[in-house]
Amino acid sequence: MRQSLAIVGLGMIMAALQVPSGANAEPVDDALVIDDVEMVTRTKAPEGHPFDEVLSGWLFREGETRELEADSFQNPGMLYVEQGADVWNRVEGPDGKSCASCHNDAAESMKGVGAHYPKWDADAGRPINIELQIDKCRVENMGLEPYKFDAPEQKALTTYIKNQSLGEPVELDLSQGELQSWWDKGKELYYTRTGQLNFACASCHESNSGQYIRADHLSQGQANGFPTYRLKQADMVSLHNRFRGCIRDTRAETPKAFSDELMALEVYVTWRGTGLSVETPSVRQ
Repeated sequence: MRQSLAIVGLGMIMAALQVPSGANAEPVDDALVIDDVEMVTRTKAPEGHPFDEVLSGWLFREGETRELEADSFQNPGMLYVEQGADVWNRVEGPDGKSCASCHNDAAESMKGVGAHYPKWDADAGRPINIELQIDKCRVENMGLEPYKFDAPEQKALTTYIKNQSLGEPVELDLSQGELQSWWDKGKELYYTRTGQLNFACASCHESNSGQYIRADHLSQGQANGFPTYRLKQADMVSLHNRFRGCIRDTRAETPKAFSDELMALEVYVTWRGTGLSVETPSVRQ
């Protein structure tokens, strides 16, 4: 019975991955300009990439969604940037410190930082993303507990820090520590089929990129806009939240956020967007 349901579910998904008759499934050729800064939404793929050109997910969205992201006054994700600024300056912990106590003005100290994570963390012996770097600072420098995954303050502060790199090109240094081996593992995971539906990340974002699934246009699944404001959820969504949601939808066992599997996947997926501008907070459907 379970196998029959899986086959039916797979058939429904495959049927959904069809372009509606007469519909244009190609990404748009528009330019994205935010606060007078033109974003790089198309660029030559790095060596070893499966595509010749990497494309921002913004190019695959409906016109209304694209306009929301382009207008900082209308972009709902900017509310989280404002909240993140409050968290940045909030004095907490036994030593009475804030992020600003060490890093001063984020517009200067965090400029470009978000474009180069994940990085290798020698202390942990594994990659670290912005959320984990925030937690490390809270524990080691502020005497505080790490945030629970997707705590509102964690999402807001991550969004605020990434926003300081708006327009900066994504670039990872895979020569750091053992980051290259984590990239290798992430690549393996990206192409591994899992769950009752027997899907991999590549099933949607590579093999069917540019097609429609139900009413949504499949992009290349780039990470340059995360955290992203997702209209479907009316909330800011972190990258690991989205990873977990995609894996759940294949009816597979869902890894924990910041697990070795998902950190390796973040390294690889981030690399796939090399050269694209940081768009945080992007807006997606």
